[in-house]
Amino acid sequence: MDSRTRDRPPTADAVEFVRFCYRRRRVGWPEIYDEMCGVAGRGLFRGWGSDELSAEGIGFSLFETANLAALVHRVVAEEQERRTAIAAVKATPPGAAPAPEIDEPIMPAASDNPVETAVPATLRFAGATAGA
Repeated sequence: MDSRTRDRPPTADAVEFVRFCYRRRRVGWPEIYDEMCGVAGRGLFRGWGSDELSAEGIGFSLFETANLAALVHRVVAEEQERRTAIAAVKATPPGAAPAPEIDEPIMPAASDNPVETAVPATLRFAGATAGA
């Protein structure tokens, strides 16, 4: 058993390797393990194989899967947060102010008759033939 990868935390290059594999195939643990093994076996990440990755803190043995799974979960969470933030920026029209964050629900203005403000409006659609 090689303990090089269990004795120290993964390097920034190890994190980039996991990120590279996740971007190739957006799946979580344990499905991404197959992708990582394939990438390492073919040297698709910087030409590195399993020996170079082991030196960076990525181990593929049974004894190292718990650490590898924890790293994968961390990287996947970071990538999902990044994608959510990018989607939010893309959804905001240019020049538009961001929506204010509201901690309390918006209440209607006070009126003399509180029942009137509580009645929801309903929409009705009239049917029409196509091409009319």
